[in-house]
Amino acid sequence: MSNELYPSWIELSKQAFEKNISFLKDYIGKDVVFSSVIKGNAYGHGIGHFVPMAEECGVRHFSVFSSDEARQAARASTEEDTHIMIMGMINNGALGWAIERNISFFIFELDRLKFAVKEAQRIGKPARIHLHLETGMNRVGLEKDQFEEAVDIIRNNHKHLQIDGICTHYAGAESVGNYVRIQKQIENFKEYSSWFEDQGIEARHRHTACSASALNYPETIMDIVRFGIAQYGFWPNRETYMNFVKKYPDINKEHKDPLERVLSWKSHVMSTKEVPAGEFVGYGNTYLTGRDETIATVPIGYSHGFGRNLTNVGIVLINGKRAPVAGLVNMNLLTVDVTDIPNVKKGDEVVIIGHQGEQEITVSSFSEMRNNMNYEVLVQIPSRIPRSIV
Repeated sequence: MSNELYPSWIELSKQAFEKNISFLKDYIGKDVVFSSVIKGNAYGHGIGHFVPMAEECGVRHFSVFSSDEARQAARASTEEDTHIMIMGMINNGALGWAIERNISFFIFELDRLKFAVKEAQRIGKPARIHLHLETGMNRVGLEKDQFEEAVDIIRNNHKHLQIDGICTHYAGAESVGNYVRIQKQIENFKEYSSWFEDQGIEARHRHTACSASALNYPETIMDIVRFGIAQYGFWPNRETYMNFVKKYPDINKEHKDPLERVLSWKSHVMSTKEVPAGEFVGYGNTYLTGRDETIATVPIGYSHGFGRNLTNVGIVLINGKRAPVAGLVNMNLLTVDVTDIPNVKKGDEVVIIGHQGEQEITVSSFSEMRNNMNYEVLVQIPSRIPRSIV
C-alpha cells in the first residue's frame, strides 16, 4: 500500500542487512549457525517484512521470545528449511501446536518438559527442545538440583524428545561491570553441559552467545549465535564497540563502523506557518518565538514513538538540515523551527532516523535525546507504521 496514506513510514535497507550478516558470519565462522533474533517485532523492524528479507539473504534460523511471535514468523517465512526457535513464553496448551509445526522451544522448568512429552506422545512426533540451564542469570533456567530429574524424564521418553540444544543466557555481557559474573556463568555452563553429556544427553547444539557476548567474549561462540541488535546495525552499547576496535584493530583500520543501520524512519512536512516574534507555539507556553520564525508541522507524535520528552530538544532532518523541535510534542504531530532552512514547503521529506544529505540522525543519538537505550526506541516504533524494503 502506498506510503501516501500514512503520516510516516519505515524503510529497511537490504544492502545494509547483507553487509551486517556478512561481517558477523565472517566473525563467528562458517560452521556456526547464525540465528536471527526477531523478538519485539524484529526490534521494531517488523517481523512480516524482515523475515522474508533475511531469508533472501540466506538466513534460515530465527529466534523469537514467544509463541505469538513464532506464529508471525511462520506466516512471513517463504522457505521450507527455515527453523523457528522460541526462547521464552509458550503456554503448555500451545506446545502441541509448536511440535506439529517443527518449532523448537526452550525448556527451563520441569513442568514444561513433562507437558512436552505428553503432547509429543499424543501427536506421535518428537518435541524439539533446548535445555536452558540456570548459570547465574537468576531469571529462568533449569536449576542444578533439577538436572537429575530432567535427565530421568529425557531417558524415559527419548523417543518423544529431540534435544536440539543445551543453552544459557548471560547477565549483561555488554558491560565490563559484569565481567566477573559473566566469567562465572561461562564456567558454570561448561561444567553443567559436560555433566549432561556424561549422562548420555547429547544435544545437537550448544549455544550461549547473543550479540554482546559473541563480540565481547569470543569463547562463548559455540554452535549457534543468537544475533539480535547487531544484525540490525547497532552495537549493544558504545563500550562493546570500543572494546571490539581495541581487540581487532585491523577490522577498523579505516575507522569505519563495520555495522550499518538497516532502519530509516521518515515522514513529510504537513504544513508551514509564519509566526511573529514573542508568540507561543502550540499547547501551553513551553516555546516562545525569539524572532520572526517559520514553523513547520510534522504528522508524528508520541503515539508514533516520538516521545513527549523530546519537547524542545528533539531534532529532525529537513532539506539536509537539522530542524529543532519547537514546542510540545503532541499525540499526533510536532512542530519544528525551519527559519534557517531555505524553501521548506508542504510535502518535503522529514527524516526522524536516518540519512539526509550529509546529515544523519542515528538511533543512538535519538535514544540519547530521549534518555533511552536504542533497544527501547526501536521496539516502541508502532507496528502500524508501514515498512518497506529498499
